[in-house]
Amino acid sequence: MVVFGIDPGYAIVGWGAIGFQSNSYKTLGFGAIETQAGTDFNSRLEYIYDEIYSILNRCRPDALAIERLYFQTNQKTAINVAQARGVTLLAAQKLKIPIFEYTPLQVKTAVTGYGKAKKPQVMEMTRRLLKLDEVPKPDDTADALAIAICHTQAAGSDLRRMLYRKGK
Repeated sequence: MVVFGIDPGYAIVGWGAIGFQSNSYKTLGFGAIETQAGTDFNSRLEYIYDEIYSILNRCRPDALAIERLYFQTNQKTAINVAQARGVTLLAAQKLKIPIFEYTPLQVKTAVTGYGKAKKPQVMEMTRRLLKLDEVPKPDDTADALAIAICHTQAAGSDLRRMLYRKGK
């Protein structure tokens, strides 16, 4: 199974692709799509869409795992991130890639076994699980890989298999 993880944003979109087979991970690629502050917001959205579509089209993953948005404070930021997340989901939908959403709690639990783990713990466990020499930078990239790992854990459940079949 090839899983493409996304940490959504509009300044930085982290992405990571992993292979998972026989309880073993293989890192296939990762990176970040960055847009420049001060650029027209619609142009930023277009750039994110074009880049994600291009990467997904080359990678052709079995699933796209993305973080579910949760904001308590800045509504303007939340709306902008939601719009960027929307163009990412549109790219996956256009390529008929099944989409799965995970909360930060689900990601932390899947990667570390502890839902209240701190960011450095999640990043270090992601590095270890993927057998990387160092934690990927920027942090958004490591987060995207953690989201992909989360999906591999959830994909083994009966519920997830049922949802996956419905998504095809």
